[in-house]
Amino acid sequence: MSAGDVVELARVWRGPVVESVHHGVVVVADTGGTLRHAWGDPGWAPTPRSALKPFQAVALVESGAADALGLTDEHIALACASHHAQPFQMALIGDWLGRLGLTEDALVCGPALPRSLEDQTAAFAHGGPRRIFNNCSGKHCGFLSVAKHLNAGLDYANPDHPAQKLYRDVLSEFIGVDAGKLPVGGDGCGLPAIAVPMGLMAKAAARFGAAQAVTAERRAAVRRVLNAMTAYPDHLASKDSPLARLIRFTDGNVVAKTGAEGYLLAAVRDRGIGIAIKVADGDASGRAKMGVLARILGRINALPVQEAELMIAAVEPAITDSNGKEVGKVEITVQPPKPTEPTKASLGFWLAGTPVEPIVEFLNPSPR
Repeated sequence: MSAGDVVELARVWRGPVVESVHHGVVVVADTGGTLRHAWGDPGWAPTPRSALKPFQAVALVESGAADALGLTDEHIALACASHHAQPFQMALIGDWLGRLGLTEDALVCGPALPRSLEDQTAAFAHGGPRRIFNNCSGKHCGFLSVAKHLNAGLDYANPDHPAQKLYRDVLSEFIGVDAGKLPVGGDGCGLPAIAVPMGLMAKAAARFGAAQAVTAERRAAVRRVLNAMTAYPDHLASKDSPLARLIRFTDGNVVAKTGAEGYLLAAVRDRGIGIAIKVADGDASGRAKMGVLARILGRINALPVQEAELMIAAVEPAITDSNGKEVGKVEITVQPPKPTEPTKASLGFWLAGTPVEPIVEFLNPSPR
């Protein structure tokens, strides 16, 4: 990895000592795909993972499956979620499976436990890990719904399944290239994980936030997904999560979704701007990326600087010890922007084993 691929994003302090440093990439683009800012290499093509769930939820609405099942906006928000398996979320999953006439055995995602210790204790008292506790079970209910509505069989993890094809069609429109030609890995929940250059994901977020799609049906579906995410931000992770705080702080003008391994995608709706963030070390602790987003919102004048700094404090709480005493903090240190252009060398690094030439055109695609 060369120094130009990533920049310093945050430092973790424990008392007077810098304990950890997070590096990564931040890309800001508009609905036309113009790169407004780039911290690091916008050609990096990691898998956005769960940050793609809102795009997958569009297919749930657009296909007619949501209306056929009488799903509410709470269900739609849960389809976008990486939930913590809190009781209110599990009640929705149970209701959803009941509407489908299926049990959790139909879910491809593997058994898991809730996030909190209290909920884990309750789970063990009733049998232990379950598929509905998997943080992706809302997304999987969405795919099951589309599969059943299309009478296409329940093997929705198959890349050739109509539900997967419909999702790829949605994603292709927003990134501006054929998602079927991008590299694909396996997600932790058993579904395909598509790798997308970050510059294209920033554009996709901008277009998504503006509900910019070719057909009226797709525009309406996007607006419903956005409305669900902003109306029920607690459903997206947990009650009063940093993600929920950010959406509420901006009155729904900034809509964001996290992904595993340090990914975050956001749309500034009134500005037609999308932001893609990737913490290079994977950020297993979940810190840094939300604070980085808040700082960037101030840097690009999407929020007054003072409000952006208040948001950092809201989404990056102090580091505490086991007694709740403050012992450290996360300092957001995003370096000044240094616009970069994707290079074959950097793409070769990030897409090891993948032919480089076909990917280069994705970074400056022709209009669809």
